Order: sequence, then structure tokens, then C-alpha cells
Amino acid sequence: MTTIRINAGPYEFEAKLEHEAAPTTCEKFLTLLPYKERIIHVRWSGEGCWIPLGETDFGLGYENATSFPAPGDFILYPGGYSETEILLAYGGVRFASKMGQLAGNHFMTITKGRENLVALGKKTLWDGAQNILFSRA
Repeated sequence: MTTIRINAGPYEFEAKLEHEAAPTTCEKFLTLLPYKERIIHVRWSGEGCWIPLGETDFGLGYENATSFPAPGDFILYPGGYSETEILLAYGGVRFASKMGQLAGNHFMTITKGRENLVALGKKTLWDGAQNILFSRA
């Protein structure tokens, strides 16, 4: 099991990569580490935060795809109908864009710090973009 450390806003989390369900997405994500970006609150999907990645093409297809990530799930949308993105659910999410419902690859799940997911989501909603750093634990 590969453990990822996540610092998002003032919060710390640990997550496990879902190697068995999304091996190609996990391997691509590992090549990005350490990965520093900012997250913003989603516009269409509900209680989630996302990293918009524009036209970035990771060369990924769909694996372990879902439109309904559970709180603590990270999904990577490889692009196509909408821009490429990484999304973190902190509550109820129906993954969508202005084009309609989408599905993204569930590739990582938070295992420690889940009690701070809602606080991170609300901070991002009310205070704006938050720094996020992913690194190997």
C-alpha cells in the first residue's frame, strides 16, 4: 500500500492509493509527486473541492470511474467533455460540469484526518482557494 501525505489549507491528511482498482491512474499520479497546487470549491458537483487542470492530457482512460465519490475519495477526470481535474469529496457529490454528469477515476482515499474534511470544504467555500501539497508519507 502506498501512503500519501496531504497538507491542505491548515489540515493534514493521509491517504492510500487505490492501486488494484485504478493502477494506471495511481502510477501517473505518483510521477507528479511532490505535487503542489491550490484547490477551490466545486461549482456544479456539491460538497467537494477541485484542482482544475485545463487541457492537461495525462493519457489516461477510465478505470474505477464513478460519478458519486464518497467523502474522502479523490477522483481524477481525464478530460474530454470538460476540463481535466482532480476532485476531493467532503460530503455529498454528484460529479458534473456545465456539460452534465461526468465520471472520474477513484484513485485515492483519505484514511487519516477524515474528521477535518468538512472543515476544509467549508474553509475553501468561504475563504477561497487553499494550498494543497501531496507527497509520499
